[in-house]
Amino acid sequence: MIVKSTEIKNSFGKYLKLLDQEDIIVIRNGTPVARITRHENWEEGGTVCEMAEQYSYGGRKMSYEEFMEMYENTDERYEYIDGEAYLLASPRITHQRVLGNLHVIFRLWFKGKKCMPYLSPFDVTLKKGENNMNVVQPDLLVVCDPENKSVKDRYTGIPSLVIEILSDSSIRMDLIKKLDLYMQTGIKEYWIVNCVNREVTVYEFCDNEITNMKTYTKEDPAESFLFKGLTADMGEIFE
Repeated sequence: MIVKSTEIKNSFGKYLKLLDQEDIIVIRNGTPVARITRHENWEEGGTVCEMAEQYSYGGRKMSYEEFMEMYENTDERYEYIDGEAYLLASPRITHQRVLGNLHVIFRLWFKGKKCMPYLSPFDVTLKKGENNMNVVQPDLLVVCDPENKSVKDRYTGIPSLVIEILSDSSIRMDLIKKLDLYMQTGIKEYWIVNCVNREVTVYEFCDNEITNMKTYTKEDPAESFLFKGLTADMGEIFE
């Protein structure tokens, strides 16, 4: 659940009760700033305890050059964000079913158009700063600049739209780290898909800021800000 900081301040008791159902991501001016979780999800020392189903992380810091050398010599799937390498585990059945449904919806809508949707694994390299290169694998992305590719047929451009499907261990990564990364590197739209709540949150970015955000539930089809007419019915996504 994503809630504005002013709403938390005015109705804190109400949202404490809702923690029985899910964690709460607090946003201020459109940007996630905190996560509220139930007490039993915390370890004794007070650090967040996240499951390792999606990300296996050993706190390994390395340079971009070191990461690429390792990556080119392994069959494992990795992401590299803010100088840290993350080993990606295999997704679960629900994740893959939802991803497949979204790909069909997007593939049909973009048929005959210049832009094209692609499924993970699909490496995307994003430059967040002069010395901050990142490599990610969004679950689904829409490419409108297919001419940007290397001699090895690898994509070198910036996707127009990316989608991440949440898992228990990727919530913090997708809602905070990746949101910030995508917002600052030229991506125009970001969809976050919550399979548990059966909802989709769509962010629109412009000039490194969130300009629009809307969460869609089972009553309303998710709608793109960027691609007018592109919609995804909740029943089709989560069937």
